[in-house]
Amino acid sequence: MDILTQFTGIVNDVLWTYVLVIMLLGCAFWFTLKTKCVQFRMIGEMVRLLGDSTGKAEGREHHISSFQAFAVSIASRVGTGNLAGVATAITLGGPGAVFWMWVIALLGASSAFIESTLAQLYKVHGHNSFVGGPAYYMKKGLKQPWMGILFAFMLIFTFGFAFNSVQSNTICAAFEEAFNISPTLMGAILTLLTLAIIFGGIQRIAKVSSVIVPVMALGYIFLALFIVIMNVKHLPEVIELIIANAFGWEQALGGGTGIALMQGIKRGLFSNEAGMGSAPNVAASADVTHPVKQGLIQALGVFTDTLVICTCTAFIILFSGLASTGEANGIKLTQMALNNEIGNIGTIYVAVAILFFAYSSILGNYYYGEANVRYITRQKWALPVYRVSVGGMVMFGALASLDLAWSLADMAMGFMTICNLIAITLLGKYAFRLLEDYRIQKRNGIKNPVFTKGQMKDIENDLECW
Repeated sequence: MDILTQFTGIVNDVLWTYVLVIMLLGCAFWFTLKTKCVQFRMIGEMVRLLGDSTGKAEGREHHISSFQAFAVSIASRVGTGNLAGVATAITLGGPGAVFWMWVIALLGASSAFIESTLAQLYKVHGHNSFVGGPAYYMKKGLKQPWMGILFAFMLIFTFGFAFNSVQSNTICAAFEEAFNISPTLMGAILTLLTLAIIFGGIQRIAKVSSVIVPVMALGYIFLALFIVIMNVKHLPEVIELIIANAFGWEQALGGGTGIALMQGIKRGLFSNEAGMGSAPNVAASADVTHPVKQGLIQALGVFTDTLVICTCTAFIILFSGLASTGEANGIKLTQMALNNEIGNIGTIYVAVAILFFAYSSILGNYYYGEANVRYITRQKWALPVYRVSVGGMVMFGALASLDLAWSLADMAMGFMTICNLIAITLLGKYAFRLLEDYRIQKRNGIKNPVFTKGQMKDIENDLECW
């Protein structure tokens, strides 16, 4: 285990210090420029579209709505990254890491828009619903089937295995701290619950997520806002601390700015997944009249995750002043910070909240992997084997160390993101054209823009569902 932890640490240093910081920020700037700041200009349209769902025609009752696709993707985004990941970023990168989390969310929302719009454009008919994602647009758009298969394997490992082990690890750590329940027992319970749900398919995942996600997110946000209001006099100090640590001379000379940037981007990406290539897998399954609709909805998910929920956690931790003491890291730091604000019930509250946050993430992560297993093979034995393997990794995460679980997740996430960013950069021109078409229809008074493949004669033969 120690050797594996050291190896992943070396790889992550190279990936996250040089390669991914440049690629993520570079692509985010490019897409923001080319879409004329779509993530800011069309935020009103994003909110309006959230409740929009196309009618279910005869024979299409299994397709899921825009809101359900949004809920599944938020289920994956809203998890340990929001409670444990933010704490880890602040511990390792200082308060300045929060600023860089904001930056990667504000700019990265454009990347989320591009990848989800492309996923809708190149989606195909599945057995019970539409399916799609990066593997499909690499095959059909780039004409590189090998790249699609490579990405599919990386996503299966990253989400089905590595990320789910992190979610399980965090749940078990929180319950051990709050209730003194052993990780082995908690891991076994989680494994059984996970297997019970994932054998039900995407419709069951969508139904569970569309109920759990709003409840858990709103509950946590209300608590965090209450704590912010109670500490409103300290809010200017906290914001000043975040900005100063992101750009201060002392931090720059000591290398702290680079560490804050790296941790902020790393944990921000883990939390909101913008540009990673994960959310497009479920975005493709939504039944909409125009690809841009789901692109806008998924961009809104990035804002919801990072600018609202992650920020709430950051403020709670920084109000407490515990981050600088080094007494705890990860989910235990968040629990201690809440204890500082609302008493001993804070530890219990976080344990229950992380159960909902992280468990819903396990379900969302599973579906991303399932979509890519189906891409690689149609053999009937493949899905049961994958489902049992996911259950096994949930149990592994319960028993693994915190450092190993996060290092594996960071490494897998890094390679997957590189592969996806290359693809969406090459295919981005089609998303730009779709966005312009959507805007023209809206300007012409069409309330419900519609896209058909005949509008893109040059790639018409590559589009199956339009």
